[in-house]
Amino acid sequence: MDHNNRLKPALGAMLGAVLGGIFTVPDASHADSRLERLAPEHQALAQRMVEFMDRADRKYFARAQALNGTPTATAPGDMLSRETDDSLYDVRVTRGPVVEKFGRMIAEGKKTQPGRREGELVWSRFYSIDVHPHTPLVGMLHATLVLQFYADGTGFAGGWLGVMNGTRVEEDMAALTRLVDTHFASYGRNPGVYRSLIVKGTEDTITEFRRRPDPSGVSFYGPPVFPGDLPRSYELIEGLFEKFTDAYLDLIPRRTGMTVTADDVARRDAMRKRWLVDQLYSDPFASKLVPFEVWSLANVPPTVRF
Repeated sequence: MDHNNRLKPALGAMLGAVLGGIFTVPDASHADSRLERLAPEHQALAQRMVEFMDRADRKYFARAQALNGTPTATAPGDMLSRETDDSLYDVRVTRGPVVEKFGRMIAEGKKTQPGRREGELVWSRFYSIDVHPHTPLVGMLHATLVLQFYADGTGFAGGWLGVMNGTRVEEDMAALTRLVDTHFASYGRNPGVYRSLIVKGTEDTITEFRRRPDPSGVSFYGPPVFPGDLPRSYELIEGLFEKFTDAYLDLIPRRTGMTVTADDVARRDAMRKRWLVDQLYSDPFASKLVPFEVWSLANVPPTVRF
């Protein structure tokens, strides 16, 4: 079966599913009682991530809206909240002429999800940013940050930082590569294994339908950067999340307004379609666990051409 036929059932539901929840305002009032169940050192790390997410929201929505020439106060964007048996989801999106779509998702885990790690999940957050610039000279950004704690006292810090290019600008990708190398070097670590992971994916990946990330990025869904030192691993990942996202957003005004060709636009459109295919059929998080209306609002491109 070709991609177009495989996509028809899901695409037919997309507009209704997204519009059905797009104006749902997230409930920001619920208390984080799970935090109190953590050991003090884990509480501190969890609180650090909560504070980082709050700061990242303010910073990156302001940057996207500034690039679009839209005052923050007049651009609330789309919001959606959903709850499943295993997670609470909160999505916020802003749109415009330069950054066509900027989506953020927070997933608060309530229990271990099917097919994931065994054990009782006590506290978990997944934070993602997806950016779709109008210019085909800057690819799509997918950036994630994950922190989890389990009842046996163990934890996991992970994430994914990568660009899916249409037209690949070598100078820009080389700059991101150097940024990653420098950040790892400042911790006495080498990004090699995490760069290989972003290219090949995980054992859950269906290669035929997978996204095509640039090797400048890294995936932390693998061995810990600092075995036995979760705070240090999280610190490295959080710091790189911010540096990588900052540097990526700097590319947009630099390339916006530059002359592009029909081939540039065609390559961007092909990349956007492949990202949707990846989410439907390859990425286990989107294809099997997260409700369609949640991930589609958070990260699907503003337009997909067939």
